[in-house]
Amino acid sequence: MKKKQLKARDVAVKTLLRVMVDGRSLSASLPAQLAKLSDPSERPLTQELCYGVMRYAVRLEAIAQQLITKPLKRKDRDVECLVLLGLYQLIYMRIPPHAVVAETVEAVNALGKSWAKGLVNAVLRNFQRQQETLLAQVDKVPAQQCAHPQWLLTLIRENWPGEWQSIVAANNQYPPMTLRINPAHSTREDYLQRLQADDIAATAMAHVPTAIRLTQPVDVERLPGFSAGHVSVQDGAAQLAAELLALAPGQRVLDACAAPGGKCCHLLEQETALTEVVAVEIDEQRLQSVHENLARLKLPATVVQGDASRPDEWWDGKQFDRILLDAPCSASGVIRRHPDIKWLRRAEDIAVLVKLQGEILEAMWPLLAPGGRLLYATCSILPQENHLQIERFVETHHDAEALLITALWGRAMPLGRQILPGENEMDGFYYAPLQKTTG
Repeated sequence: MKKKQLKARDVAVKTLLRVMVDGRSLSASLPAQLAKLSDPSERPLTQELCYGVMRYAVRLEAIAQQLITKPLKRKDRDVECLVLLGLYQLIYMRIPPHAVVAETVEAVNALGKSWAKGLVNAVLRNFQRQQETLLAQVDKVPAQQCAHPQWLLTLIRENWPGEWQSIVAANNQYPPMTLRINPAHSTREDYLQRLQADDIAATAMAHVPTAIRLTQPVDVERLPGFSAGHVSVQDGAAQLAAELLALAPGQRVLDACAAPGGKCCHLLEQETALTEVVAVEIDEQRLQSVHENLARLKLPATVVQGDASRPDEWWDGKQFDRILLDAPCSASGVIRRHPDIKWLRRAEDIAVLVKLQGEILEAMWPLLAPGGRLLYATCSILPQENHLQIERFVETHHDAEALLITALWGRAMPLGRQILPGENEMDGFYYAPLQKTTG
């Protein structure tokens, strides 16, 4: 039996269904779907289509609803995804409109629903004819114009009244590709020269000594020494954790909620004389990425599958000098990197996450040795997950002292420091170091 030839739009529809119907993340769904492409050279287009549709899904859906007069049945969500793909290309991509319509209509074949060809063709052609009017109508609703769900836009506006517009704009931008150099192999200046020799344009990032920002993203296999562990891909904000932990030789360090392992590896790169690093992660599938990163970089760590909120199930009773708690959060600071967050996250999730963060903080504190430091981190911009969480903890723990972060990046909060999306070319992140007093 002849194998079906799958093109970019065919695979993009399958991926979007996993996200929009099954509720799976884009990063978990896309790799397996990309492997089904008949022509591997279509991988960049497929990724662009998937990430683009998820970035603007709120706006695209509002347009589609005006054009599809009879709502599609649930079993025809694949047709709806194809319509969103077509609209995204017409509005945001530089593909000639006639090619967009032709290729999108042809993609109906892979769905096995020949009846939908006429519908997809009509919707896209009607949009072309009424584009200006339709967009003006849709953009009367701020959430649709900003391509953010209403609940999230409301939260951003309430918490950041002076910055909400720049946050929303940053969320809808493509993130830079940022690298973390491994000091065991080269300095940042040396690696920049290696990139230049390979015709890869890049610049050193301010405020982060190990970070390099590429002018244009490239496949990791093009990066000099990547497979040998000379460099990793990691946002600049995430690279700040190692410095904030104030690592020193002989320390025992815990990385709680460690997947995918980037920060854990950075700790080991920054201080090679640590006694031990224990990386804990509850998700078995995500734990695999921790093993893979450690193996590529040839770094030693004790990797444990366990629940950070229940250390009695895995802790050996020996206290740690440093704890990195990269807490589960709304991920509202990394939407530009993971646009499906706007689709998958719900308003009711925030209170659940705040409760979980508090539980993990409580569970981690007894594991920290007197005089030790716990670094609380999130990739959130919501105060209830960040400084308000830390304020509650410090108020109820007299042996917890919030340390001041003196830095040129981000902005000082009542406790800790916040980076908003796009500031200093970084993702949105929050950090708060806590010292365990000995008195």
